[in-house]
Amino acid sequence: MISGAVGGLVAITPAAGFVNPVGALLIGAAAGVCCYWGATTLKQMAGYDDSLDAFGVHGVGGIVGALLTGVFAVEAVRGTPGLIDGAPGQVATQAYGVAVTVVYCAVVTWVILKVINATLGLRVDEATDTAGLDIKLHGERAYDL
Repeated sequence: MISGAVGGLVAITPAAGFVNPVGALLIGAAAGVCCYWGATTLKQMAGYDDSLDAFGVHGVGGIVGALLTGVFAVEAVRGTPGLIDGAPGQVATQAYGVAVTVVYCAVVTWVILKVINATLGLRVDEATDTAGLDIKLHGERAYDL
């Protein structure tokens, strides 16, 4: 539930200056559902490791919020109409922005990961992974009281 609430807040952030309160509620509700799906089903389907659900909450929430801004933007709020106000082209503009952002983030992330892998490495050795990073790297142990 908390991830859904955070996802709703992520989604409404870019839209806040363009939508009315009803649009904000609808965007938040849609993002809550979509972010829950992203943090559970999408992650399992794609098989990626995201222990904090950063992509499922922030990535999916941002995409939903950006796209729905094109739907619910109200001309009376900021002078930029959306689909409901009769400007279907705004949804296409928002989708273009989302696509450019996704490509940019994918390329930059790939470059950063390649540099880290070449210098420090992305994974610890199997013995450290099995024993646990807290124990092997930091010497932390849970003691019985």
